[in-house]
Amino acid sequence: MGVHDNADSKYSLMGSGGGGSGFAKLPAKRPNTVVFGEGSPRNKLLKQQQLEDAKRLVSGRTQQQQQSEITDKMKISLQQQRKSLPVYRLKQKLLEEIRKNNTLIIIGETGSGKTTQIPQLLLSAGMAGSSGCIGITQPRRVAAVSVARRVAQEQNVPPGKLVGYCVRFEDVTSSTTRIKYLTDGMMVREAMTDEVLSDYSIIILDEAHERSVQTDVLLGVARRAQKLRNHKNMPPLKLIVMSATMDVDKFAKYFHAPAVYLEGRQHPVKMFHTKKPQDDYAFSALVTAFKIHRESPPNQDILVFLTGQEEIEAAAVAARQVVKLLEGKGYPQLKVFPLYSALPTHQQLEAFKPSAPGMRKLVLSTNVAETSVTIGGIRSVIDTGVVKARTHHPTTGLDVLRVEKVSKAQAWQRTGRAGREAPGKCYRTYTLEEFEKFKEMPIPEIQRCSLAGVALQLLAIGIDITTFDFMDKPPAESIDTAVACLEKLGAVKGSPPQLTTLGRTMSLFPLDPRFTKVILASVEHKCLEEALTVIALLSGENIFLDPPAKREQALAARSRFASDEGDHITLLNVYRSYMNAQQKKPWCHENFLHFRNLDYAVNVRKQLASLTERAKLEKTSCESNTECLRRALLEGLSENLAELQRDQNYVAVSSRHPVAIHPSSILYGTKPQLVLFTEVVLTGRCYIRGLSVIDPTWLKEKSGSSGKAE
Repeated sequence: MGVHDNADSKYSLMGSGGGGSGFAKLPAKRPNTVVFGEGSPRNKLLKQQQLEDAKRLVSGRTQQQQQSEITDKMKISLQQQRKSLPVYRLKQKLLEEIRKNNTLIIIGETGSGKTTQIPQLLLSAGMAGSSGCIGITQPRRVAAVSVARRVAQEQNVPPGKLVGYCVRFEDVTSSTTRIKYLTDGMMVREAMTDEVLSDYSIIILDEAHERSVQTDVLLGVARRAQKLRNHKNMPPLKLIVMSATMDVDKFAKYFHAPAVYLEGRQHPVKMFHTKKPQDDYAFSALVTAFKIHRESPPNQDILVFLTGQEEIEAAAVAARQVVKLLEGKGYPQLKVFPLYSALPTHQQLEAFKPSAPGMRKLVLSTNVAETSVTIGGIRSVIDTGVVKARTHHPTTGLDVLRVEKVSKAQAWQRTGRAGREAPGKCYRTYTLEEFEKFKEMPIPEIQRCSLAGVALQLLAIGIDITTFDFMDKPPAESIDTAVACLEKLGAVKGSPPQLTTLGRTMSLFPLDPRFTKVILASVEHKCLEEALTVIALLSGENIFLDPPAKREQALAARSRFASDEGDHITLLNVYRSYMNAQQKKPWCHENFLHFRNLDYAVNVRKQLASLTERAKLEKTSCESNTECLRRALLEGLSENLAELQRDQNYVAVSSRHPVAIHPSSILYGTKPQLVLFTEVVLTGRCYIRGLSVIDPTWLKEKSGSSGKAE
């Protein structure tokens, strides 16, 4: 791994600049989110070092001090940190602007403190009234949870009281919560039962530039709630739209609101690009990380951006192996932390803890660490320039996650992570020429993914998706496809579309409508328990481990659970065995199964089960008669079928597009006449996995019964 050891570095250095700090009405220009520089004056660096040492002392890292002393000093340190943030210093001007405007757009540079401080300032200034709640939305659960915990710490209260958070499958709030961090999706779900969002006095839409589907829906839903309150003479709803980087003119026009600009406390960041394009970005990132590790002082932590759980877990295994090889060679101790949304909350928070004196942490993260969350101690960022983005696959009607290049705005955000607390460095594993070809802003997700779930949510709020005023309207074809999909599932009828009773029940579940239909159909087929299990497992990441060095043993272990009915029944067999195991972690290790992902599925299943109770669905089980489960799957996923042709190849029934069974499927190497699939994998060709064998006669029965119903 000596790619970097030559005197001639494979990275080239980028130019320098500087910046101050202040507050201004936003000029008509794209704000620069990061200040770059080759360094700063020596005395500034010395001051910075002294500040770091002081911080280390006041945050109570010296082990000789008594616990109470440490706690007191940490509180002092937290308050000192708060007061040093630009947003805190400018609070009077900022509060004045917020008071004057019902809607305000705040461009707050990285490090300005907007996400943690503005809600606290609004609460202490009495702007939320005596009992109103301040809701702050985040595109990702990791950000919502970690920021809420930080703010609770600053308020010196436990999470769930004055300060709480609410994310999918986890609600840590109470009747006394006044500052509530939640994901965009959870706020949209609240609007489904309360279209005017009456619990809130102020809603802060944070990281609005991310433009996920739920963000775009929420922008429209929050704006509509604000107007409805005005029409109904209800207490007004104040909206604040925040981001570090966004298309300001577009947002200002959509909300008819002024914008203010808040400069950040961004330290200089040295920029490096590779001199040549890299074939394997993950390998390049790890080589770079260990070069930094060998050359940097301890406690200067490293953050690497990768694309997803499997890639991060593989990189973590490789990194830990290298750490073992470096033991006893005079380098600081290195601890590796993965960070992605499917990780349980307590494990995500491990990455945010400061590294012990004399050590270093290496955080391997998806783009969850790109915005909002600050991971303390980071001095070097390695940006691979790629991200997993959701794209609608018209062949199958499913959304697929595809690795693609980030936008320039995302790349700048990643760079900013290196300069949050002190001067830092950013290593990009791509060339400057490659960077110049990146698009300026990410394409809004709403313009490139399935809208069936969005259409169902909007109809539950009482909004017709065909006329809804989106900031960026999705293609008409996507809207028509979404409505047609819901009609086939029996969730909507008529023109304009109206929710049916079935559709109203379906809207209770935070799932793809097709998966919800499977759950509802499973009641009729007497297999609700089994359907909940399989849908919960499909809602998370892959549960099977596939270590390259032990592939044969892993396949042998998997064969113990294999069913000739397909992957879904195999998943059910694994889950049943897992629930019967006394020692679950060792059992998973023996059977090459991912304990963390199975544990996540157990929690998701509990939540889904509680929703079925709310919907008053009858608890049923098919025991060993798993044909019932495959019939229920067909009810929701009848569009996802592939048929064997005379030439022994498969085509998707709905689109006639050629597909092939993925090698990881239990059915690989067999040739059933008809299969149902729940996942598409795009590599050189279009693979399908998550398969169940379907009896073609069931389709005739299905069409016969629907004909009678009509």
